[in-house]
Amino acid sequence: MTKVVFLDRASLKARVRKPFFADEYVEHEKTASDEVVARLQGATVAITNKVPLREATLKQLPQLKMIAVAATGYDVIDVPYCKANGIAVANIRNYAVHTVPEHAFALILALRRNILAYRQDVEAGVWQKSDQFCFFTHDIGDLHGATLGIIGEGALGRGTAQIAEKGFGMRVLYADHAPPKMEGVTFTPFDQVLAEADVISLHCPLTPDTRNIIGINEFRKMKRSAIVINTSRGGLVDEQALIQALDEGLIAGAGFDVLTTEPPKNGHPLLDVRRPNFILTPHVAWASDGAMQFLADQLIDNIEAWQKGTPQHLVT
Repeated sequence: MTKVVFLDRASLKARVRKPFFADEYVEHEKTASDEVVARLQGATVAITNKVPLREATLKQLPQLKMIAVAATGYDVIDVPYCKANGIAVANIRNYAVHTVPEHAFALILALRRNILAYRQDVEAGVWQKSDQFCFFTHDIGDLHGATLGIIGEGALGRGTAQIAEKGFGMRVLYADHAPPKMEGVTFTPFDQVLAEADVISLHCPLTPDTRNIIGINEFRKMKRSAIVINTSRGGLVDEQALIQALDEGLIAGAGFDVLTTEPPKNGHPLLDVRRPNFILTPHVAWASDGAMQFLADQLIDNIEAWQKGTPQHLVT
């Protein structure tokens, strides 16, 4: 008997089909850490998005043969243990190649054109009191001819660059970094990207090397007219340094879709930043309806391919 268990079904707003070979398919809306072992008893395949599966847990599940991660990131999985014990781990690839770049540009456009500031003025009655047909209380910057600095040249970084170049006529610079590097990409020294970019957009994973890759020293190297966009991972930018940079006018604005702690249940310093040149969205850049359905379909495809003996998207 083959049993497949989805530990945190509520993390995915899409139709998920039952794997064709599963004798039993069980979905739990969410799963606490102390519920994992009991819920995975007898399961051959576990599906998880954010529920951690570490060595102490996996040791109690000798029948588990495959873990399907309902996301690209797999830091919630003890991959070395899985490799050593023959547990296949598969993740999702390239499902957000359109939705994340589009969200990044939604933030970029709102900030470069000061949309929030002008909306606040209209709501406050400034337009109604104006002597002219319009007013110019906030700078408006074109994207055409501006420079976009990309940190991370994977599918999402390149997708963002494509919109910039083809859609807006922007100049794109990819920030240089240590190997591994994407082939066929021309890199520019990191400090040069910081100095020349009008927009800096982060699209790299969070690793020991990239944690706080943007701190107060990096903000001081940027143009005061620059904006910083993070639709990648919380922790890439020093959040206290970001607040300082906004307070001191070191940059013109920032748009973030991620925080170091998600959800921010006990408060977070960026939640208290109430200003029109800072936009915070709740980690939804990936979550278009189309992207989530693509993810859900690939999730089950990964499980079915493994069962057929032709596994795909393995990280083990």
